[in-house]
Amino acid sequence: MEESEDMPKDFIKLKSEKLSVDEVSELVVSPYCGAVSLFIGTTRNNFEGKKVIHLEYEAYTSMAETEIKKICRDVRQQWPSVKHIAVHHRLGVVPITEASVIIAVSSPHRAECLEAVMYCINTLKASVPIWKKEIYEDEYSWKENKECFWANSEK
Repeated sequence: MEESEDMPKDFIKLKSEKLSVDEVSELVVSPYCGAVSLFIGTTRNNFEGKKVIHLEYEAYTSMAETEIKKICRDVRQQWPSVKHIAVHHRLGVVPITEASVIIAVSSPHRAECLEAVMYCINTLKASVPIWKKEIYEDEYSWKENKECFWANSEK
């Protein structure tokens, strides 16, 4: 395969169906890369002593996709050797133990790959308009991302 046939690609998806780690990781595999790094954010069953039943996510979809594209551009500027980037985020109800977000990055070497994945999740939580609602046994709570720049501007 010529390297020109394996041009860098970004795979961005917001969907209500269950996310697949295999699908996302396969999107970024490249014969030119020796590293694939993944971040998988899952729903846990507790928060500050409360029993979590499930999570619900809502998004301003077109703006969220635009912001994720910006994150991908930033990654490529900061780590030029990154080959492919995949960011899949679930919307709607996400049961306990299932993935809310999966991020995968490929690069020739592990250091830039790991750094890029961390940058992607931290920046996504800080800037992408996706909102999380935690559903407990007898109440619910909309959660504010501590990284979110607009949430901290009023404090």
